[in-house]
Amino acid sequence: MSSIRGRLGRRRTALAATAMAAALALTVSACNGDDEPSTDAKPSDGGQMQDLLDNLPFDVDVEAWINGGWEDWDTDKWMRDIGEFINPIIEGLWDSDRMEEAQDPDQAIDETEIEEDVNPPESEDPQADRGITDVEPLPVDAQQVPFPYTDNAAPIGKVFFDTPEGSMVCSGTVVKDPAKPGQSNLVATAGHCVHAGTEGGWFRNIAFVPAFNNNGASDPYNAPFEEMAPYGIYWANYVSTTQYWIDNGTAMGGGGAHGDFAILEVENEDGSSQSLEETVGNAVEIDFDAPAVSGLGDVTLYGFPAADPYDGNLMYNCTDTPSRLSLDSAMPGMYWAGCTMTGGSSGGPWIRWDADNEPRLISVNSIGPMESTWLAGPRLEDDAQAVLDHVSSGQR
Repeated sequence: MSSIRGRLGRRRTALAATAMAAALALTVSACNGDDEPSTDAKPSDGGQMQDLLDNLPFDVDVEAWINGGWEDWDTDKWMRDIGEFINPIIEGLWDSDRMEEAQDPDQAIDETEIEEDVNPPESEDPQADRGITDVEPLPVDAQQVPFPYTDNAAPIGKVFFDTPEGSMVCSGTVVKDPAKPGQSNLVATAGHCVHAGTEGGWFRNIAFVPAFNNNGASDPYNAPFEEMAPYGIYWANYVSTTQYWIDNGTAMGGGGAHGDFAILEVENEDGSSQSLEETVGNAVEIDFDAPAVSGLGDVTLYGFPAADPYDGNLMYNCTDTPSRLSLDSAMPGMYWAGCTMTGGSSGGPWIRWDADNEPRLISVNSIGPMESTWLAGPRLEDDAQAVLDHVSSGQR
């Protein structure tokens, strides 16, 4: 199996609201030299901070937000819709203790809800895969990704975020930005890692740590910070997911899973101007035109599983040949594959190597059964591409 190499081994290097939902974030420094909150930094969105605040359905005091106001999850103030999102950088918020406390957002499904088709037809047309569910895949034991991750999987990392239930963690991947070749600041993850779906709104303090725990320390939270976060911490300043996820997404039962996909645009907490792609040494291209399941071949799923028997400290992967899963016949079919990774791996990439041995992201981890024997992810087609295009620097 090929590696997704980092800096030490690089490879060659306007949208309707019904298709997606975007969220514009603020970028504000948390502290000045006197350790007092500061709100005089300019937002990275090009100076639209006040416009954003003016368009919110309620008043937001950014200084109060930074000082703990973000912890108010009152349903009347929980931003949910397009543009109703702020994510000011709070320097030092994601320290080792908070990262260690972060839990996995379990997206379990009762397998009795899945109806397997009898003798389902094969097709070379992805559209013909809609509405079809193959026999449940056999379990595939997850394997540790070799250390250091900066050599073997630099674009993959952890996504941290806050919810009403506390701090949570997912997985994510640096992906190519079509508007900024070689200089992407985009991260792909699952929709349920940024938005609560039908049960709420946008999550808060969303941040990405690529190549988390680079050398595989047994206790990364007491290791030197540069080993836990070798490339630093990147805060989301723009977020998008599908409208399908917002309208249908649920924490249990697989609701919204066909649209469980999101893109973040991020920036380094330390203010570095170097792009994320340049920093980690690579970004993965998203394939929105993957072959039908019958022509996919082997695919490798990555993530940082955090639920038992894992602890979220290490990156794992599983390689299997995906089959078809459908929970909504009106939507592009989902993939499912044998894999024993658990919660925390949500949002991690499904990587398929093309004929030139280049990695292509075709899905992200979305749901799995309570027994953790398989994982499923959405097929990425028009709605997912619309999400990427909207967040992409040249498409706003």
